[in-house]
Amino acid sequence: MADITLEQAKGIIRVAFETGVAHGMNPLSVIVLDAGGHVRAFERADGAAPGRYEIAMGKAYGAVMLGMAGTAQMARAEAQAYFIAAANGAYGGRLIPVPGGILVRDADGAVIGAVGVTGDSSDNDAIAGKAGIEAVGLTAEI
Repeated sequence: MADITLEQAKGIIRVAFETGVAHGMNPLSVIVLDAGGHVRAFERADGAAPGRYEIAMGKAYGAVMLGMAGTAQMARAEAQAYFIAAANGAYGGRLIPVPGGILVRDADGAVIGAVGVTGDSSDNDAIAGKAGIEAVGLTAEI
């Protein structure tokens, strides 16, 4: 299993920011985690709220730890709130189960990390993150 390189992480963030600007989104914050949930890179765009690191981290962390993208986590929370509440408790309250937490897969389909995007609507956050992931030749699961 390959790791997300620092160059890829920076590229994901750059393209996510560019996508946000091109679509008139609010200033974004983007984090890239490896498959173990460790930070590879984080940036907060000018004008983004200072507390966005924790939100981006919660979106990405939930995706990589559960092996389930934010959209699937939200659906699971709606169908089985007790599961997501229990998982959130197990992870010390660090999950934010909404779109914008994106699994990153390599060419073989293996999960190699996650991206968390925050700053606009959750759906727009996912769009920006997906664009960044695909721009560096990886597969996004939103």
